[in-house]
Amino acid sequence: MTRYTGFDGAEIAVVEIGPGSADARPIILLHGLFSSGEMNWRRYGAAAEIAGAGYRVIMPDFRAHGLSAAPHNAAAYPPDVLAMDIEALIAQLGLTDFDIAGYSMGARTLVRLLARGLKPGKAIISGMGLEGLIGGTQRADFFKKVVRQPDGWPSGSPEAFAAAFMKQNKVDTKAVGLLLDTFVSTPIEVLRGIETRCLVLCGVDDRDNGSAPALAMELPNAALVEIAGNHMSAVTKPDFGTAIAAWLGHPL
Repeated sequence: MTRYTGFDGAEIAVVEIGPGSADARPIILLHGLFSSGEMNWRRYGAAAEIAGAGYRVIMPDFRAHGLSAAPHNAAAYPPDVLAMDIEALIAQLGLTDFDIAGYSMGARTLVRLLARGLKPGKAIISGMGLEGLIGGTQRADFFKKVVRQPDGWPSGSPEAFAAAFMKQNKVDTKAVGLLLDTFVSTPIEVLRGIETRCLVLCGVDDRDNGSAPALAMELPNAALVEIAGNHMSAVTKPDFGTAIAAWLGHPL
C-alpha cells in the first residue's frame, strides 16, 4: 500500500498489484459505497484476474472509505470530490495512457470523470444503470436515510441490507454523510457525447441503479455484458473479473 493525496491533501490509500514490468498497462479500479478496494476488487479475485491478463492494477480507497482519510469538515466534500481525488491521483502517478473501471459508486465517479474530460483508453462501468446516473440524487438520498437511522429497519428490506453492510465495514457515518452530499448527476446529453469505448457490466438481477441495458444504449460506443447476480452478489462472482479481463484483452 502507498499513500497519495487527494485534491486538498487528504491521504488516499492505494494498493497496486500486477506485473513488475514498468511498461505494464495501468488500469484504475474504483470501488463502491461503504466498500473498499479490498472488498470490491481483491477479495473475490477480480483484481488478480485482471493483473493476470498483464495489467498494472491500481486500487485507491475513496476518501471516507477503507484506509483513506475520512475528514469531518464540510470543506473537504465539495461537489464531485471523488472525481477530483482521482484526477489528483492520476496526476501524481503520472498516468497518460491507461484504462479505468468502477463498480456502483465507483462507476458513478468514473462517469463523472469522463464528463469532466478524462480520456482513458477504455472504461468499464459496472453495477450501474441509466437512472442511477441521470436521476438526480435519489440514490444518495436513500443512503443518507440509512446513515441517519442505521437501526430499526424491517428485516429483509433494502434499508436493512444497506445498514448491515455499512456496519460490517465499520463505515465512518459522519464522513460518509458529508460525502453523500457531493454526488452530481450526469445529464443524458453528456452521456450521449462520451466517445470512450465502454463496457457496461451488471448483474442480470441488479436494478439498484436502474437499467444497465438502457445505459449501454445511450452511450455511443458501449458493449453490454450481464452476468449472474444482483447488486450485492454480482461483484463476488468469478464471471465478474473474467468478463472484465476478457473485454480488455491483453495489453499491447
